[in-house]
Amino acid sequence: MSEQSAEQKRQDSKSANPDISDNSNDKERLNQLRQDIDSIDTQIHTLINNRAKLAQQVAVVKKQHVADSGNSSDSNPIFYRPEREAQVLKAVMARNEGPISDEKMARLFREIMSVCLDLEAPQRIAFLGPVGTFTHAAALKHFGKAADTVPLTTITDVFREVEAGTAMYGVVPVENSSEGVVNHTLDGFLSSSLKIIGEVELPIHQNFLVAEHTKVDSISRIYSHQQSLAQCRHWLDVNYPNVERVAVSSNGEAARRLKNEWHSAAIAGDVAVAEYDLHKLYSNIEDNPSNTTRFLIIGHEAIAPSGQDKTSIVVSAHDKAGALIEILKPLSYHGVSMTSIETRPERPNKWAYVFFIDMDGHIDSPNVSAAIADIRPLVKDVRILGSYPKAVL
Repeated sequence: MSEQSAEQKRQDSKSANPDISDNSNDKERLNQLRQDIDSIDTQIHTLINNRAKLAQQVAVVKKQHVADSGNSSDSNPIFYRPEREAQVLKAVMARNEGPISDEKMARLFREIMSVCLDLEAPQRIAFLGPVGTFTHAAALKHFGKAADTVPLTTITDVFREVEAGTAMYGVVPVENSSEGVVNHTLDGFLSSSLKIIGEVELPIHQNFLVAEHTKVDSISRIYSHQQSLAQCRHWLDVNYPNVERVAVSSNGEAARRLKNEWHSAAIAGDVAVAEYDLHKLYSNIEDNPSNTTRFLIIGHEAIAPSGQDKTSIVVSAHDKAGALIEILKPLSYHGVSMTSIETRPERPNKWAYVFFIDMDGHIDSPNVSAAIADIRPLVKDVRILGSYPKAVL
């Protein structure tokens, strides 16, 4: 072999393996590392399938338990256990030693758990749509990508689908750290018997999106939900002060409209980028980088304690001076920490109001149950909306 052809062969080898140096020791080390990775991948693969088989066995046991009970009212076993999943995810984060961050490791386990739960019983999850909204992102964050997520037009529709059993659970927004409470969600509980079984906290990062065909230098219209436009007001004033801002029903709808318009942009989250094949012209344009939205998971069943829980109640107070102070005193007396309180009209009564109160602790905790028991004789009615695990991710 000529010297030139030998050199050419060496160059071809480097081109095929650009991350390998001329040092043979480095090449051997890299090959060994790859073999080690392949070996670990095989072990991970086996362990995941073993976990999945155990999940299938859990499903068999639950179905058999229902069959043995002979209780026709309990014909459908409960496969999704929010308190159990919260405990597993917290344990994952507690034992994690890196280099993967606690949250990213928990997200990996979330997807494994989602796939395993799908083997037990496919989960149909209703959410405030359309596809590509932050509520869609919250549903995927909480239930994982194996869940069957179904977009609905209104919050009322989400409540209705879960009440009817068409969807097992629903995901609805309840408050944003910048823009405040979502009244439609609170009002939904006033006419529904559904319970809160979980919560999701989602950092809201807004993106300035365009389509492949958008003429970036000629943008004359920006679509988004009114809250997203408000959350990016300063950025828009600086960068697009003279461009029309059009509020639409959702960020998903904003993203969808770009398909047929060459002169428009949209403000939406990461999920909309993939769902509508858009491009980020600018990322994280929200005025408040700590902007967060809290979502509620709604369902039928009561949830057992997870160890770190919240309880939500709705209180119908008497129309008299000092009514709210009377309600709050038992919480203080029993050492219960109130995390939020909101007021809504008590329809159809004129000038009557109800209070939505969130507090730390589970209803099974002695101090929480004692506080609520002391509140009951002071008001017209107390309804427990649910005790549920605090958001883990």
